[in-house]
Amino acid sequence: MESFPVEIYEGLQHLSESVFVGLCEILGTSQQVALRRETQDIIDMMKRRFYTYDGVIEMTSGSMREGFRLEGSDLDVMYWPNNHRVIMDMSQSEYYNTANTTLILSDSSESPPGFTLLQLLTTSRYREVQSACVRMNDRVYISSSIYRELTCSKAYPNSTVHGPCGSGYIAGREYDTAHCFVCDFWPPSASSWKDRCHAWPDSEIVNDIVRNGCHFVAIGHPFGPHEKEEWRFSFSRAEYKCVSAMNHCQFLTYGLLKLFLKEVINQQSEETNELLCSYHMKTTVFWAIQQNTLPHWCPQNLLACLWVCFKLLLQWVYEGICPNFFIPKNNLFLTKVHSSAQNRLFLQLHELYKKGLACLLQSSSIRSYIIDVLYNPRAFVCTDESLFMSEVDYDIELFNTMRTSTYVGSGKHLYIKGIHTIEHWVDSRLTHCQVFMLQRLTASVLLAHCSYVTQHVH
Repeated sequence: MESFPVEIYEGLQHLSESVFVGLCEILGTSQQVALRRETQDIIDMMKRRFYTYDGVIEMTSGSMREGFRLEGSDLDVMYWPNNHRVIMDMSQSEYYNTANTTLILSDSSESPPGFTLLQLLTTSRYREVQSACVRMNDRVYISSSIYRELTCSKAYPNSTVHGPCGSGYIAGREYDTAHCFVCDFWPPSASSWKDRCHAWPDSEIVNDIVRNGCHFVAIGHPFGPHEKEEWRFSFSRAEYKCVSAMNHCQFLTYGLLKLFLKEVINQQSEETNELLCSYHMKTTVFWAIQQNTLPHWCPQNLLACLWVCFKLLLQWVYEGICPNFFIPKNNLFLTKVHSSAQNRLFLQLHELYKKGLACLLQSSSIRSYIIDVLYNPRAFVCTDESLFMSEVDYDIELFNTMRTSTYVGSGKHLYIKGIHTIEHWVDSRLTHCQVFMLQRLTASVLLAHCSYVTQHVH
């Protein structure tokens, strides 16, 4: 498909600025998004400090972790046993004490790109791991399908299996919980990603991502030879760091793609409204940024940014190939976007493409911001984020975030551990909102400790 000239966007700066302002109202200003991420970071760090080595680690992931607060967004949480580690080759076993660490070997030799078998090398005391073991070729592997069934309702009762997750509703909100395994090493199948990162993300972030490895979630490839036993590579932690490395215009473009998918693309036909998902949108914007298709991601260029991403998505649907950002050989379209479904989806997307930016008028969220400019093209649009909200507004959001966050843990030893953790952070370099969050957590620990003492002192 031939390139769409950027020059066509000349004269649309005003419209882009209006949409930028609208998206800041819907998705948040850069300061709001940073506040959400920072408070979640310190909550997750606090939780991790509380767990013993043989405990289960909890990590918030998905759009909430990335800084979105869209209506209808689900809560994504990952869990993994802290004393289990996946290694990529046997030489890496020397880094672990097998007396207290269960070792698992990733064996991708017979699996499609992005998937692997997990061979249990040492004994596990984790009941779900023991029960999920199957024997193949005189080796013991952990079956993803059995493990998924066993852990599906572990976090919340009555959960149902949805992909690799346990899914359901709590207090009217949808959640997805994934019980997985962690690996401290970057997979060889994703080694090309590091070599691709010349301009974005920067080398410090790339090294941090590679240093922190990946996860494996319990789902196999439907066309793989061992679907019920295979596990899928998960780069959730790496994706979060990539999203955090975006400038605010890039983040808003990602958010606009999510809205465009929900309010425009998925409204075209019931036959195609489940072929694309938010993860495809994230993958699209990752590639668009890294390929440096547009040199300037700024408010005046926002709609050009969107159109470049939409063009790339359209090309992928035409070819039937959506390359995973970290393992490009893993085609994210392989299971759904093919044959007649692929053709129908392409025709629908191409119709939207032919309408040009007018197709955005179908989006209920941003339509008004476009119409306002069309009716009053000379109106001044302020894109200075510092004028969008007052300090009071930010304080209200911070307090609301603090109110909804909860302190996890009970028992004398956990309270003492909580105090030591807080003492450790007092002299750390913390942001303004992280200081507030730490004060809130300190109060929670002290109140919980007082309650514990009252209950147990006679």
